Amino acid sequence: MAEPAGSVDEAGDRVDAALAVLRDLGERAVRGGALGPLTTYRVGGAASILVTARSLDDLSLAKTALAESGLPVLVVGRGSNLLVSDRGFPGIAIVLDPSTFSDLSVQGTFVRAGAALPLPSLARQSVEAGFAGLEWGVGVPGSVGGAVRMNAGGHGSDVAHHLESATLLDLTGDRGPEDVPVERMEFAYRHSAVTPAAVVVSACFRLSAGDSEDGRRTIREIVRWRREHQPGGQNAGSVFTNPPGTSAGWLVDSAGLKGRRWRTAEVSPKHANFIQADRGGSADDVYELIHLVRAEVLRQHGIELRPEVRLIGFTPSTSSGGSE
Repeated sequence: MAEPAGSVDEAGDRVDAALAVLRDLGERAVRGGALGPLTTYRVGGAASILVTARSLDDLSLAKTALAESGLPVLVVGRGSNLLVSDRGFPGIAIVLDPSTFSDLSVQGTFVRAGAALPLPSLARQSVEAGFAGLEWGVGVPGSVGGAVRMNAGGHGSDVAHHLESATLLDLTGDRGPEDVPVERMEFAYRHSAVTPAAVVVSACFRLSAGDSEDGRRTIREIVRWRREHQPGGQNAGSVFTNPPGTSAGWLVDSAGLKGRRWRTAEVSPKHANFIQADRGGSADDVYELIHLVRAEVLRQHGIELRPEVRLIGFTPSTSSGGSE
């Protein structure tokens, strides 16, 4: 479902109230902070307030600001699975500073990683430490936190196969950080129990002993395959989840939509489940193309594709296809 729409200017006094709480953060709490550059689409509008958190204390302060202002919250991560409308997000967007939330520690066969650590970095570091199990992560451009949130996966595995627990902080609840075991994460295909208002602070993975050279070889093969089969440029990876028994890319391709363009957005000629945004393009054009593709696949195949990308700040009127 598309998440809250509106204009960054509509928040009014609530933004002032939140900024008053956040004043000790200085330049790490920015009014009208641009979100587009923080996403892999590189398009989209601003947040009413953009907070860069360097500590749990910063997150606690953001939690207070949310409670006192009533503004909605958006946890950004690395923005690799996020499309923000051109009009922006009328609330507080939170980014974890990689300088303090990218730590990695090893205890036995357990590896704990900070939520801002890029998943490809975790994959490579775990291999170099002599572990096996996370090699597939080299092909996922998101952060550890984002990977936990959406149960990211690829090449026959996913987060759910290896997670032991995750430390979560609900920004709208009464509790502090909580260690949540994998049994309570409700993992399913590209799904977890992590709510939009929760921050993944860190994650603990249970791995097995492996040969580092074998791991490096696997990583090289995954990187080679990705370069051959998937486009670079401004995109957020797979746009749609795979329906049972088939692939979204095949459905889009067989509907004759590969290479279809809508203004500044295009279905990738290389992989039909990728939508590219032009440099300097429009997030709303990407959104329109997503709905055009969904409508055509539904018409031809009778299958309604479900977006894997998080859609932020859109309204039904933004698209002729309606809001997801």
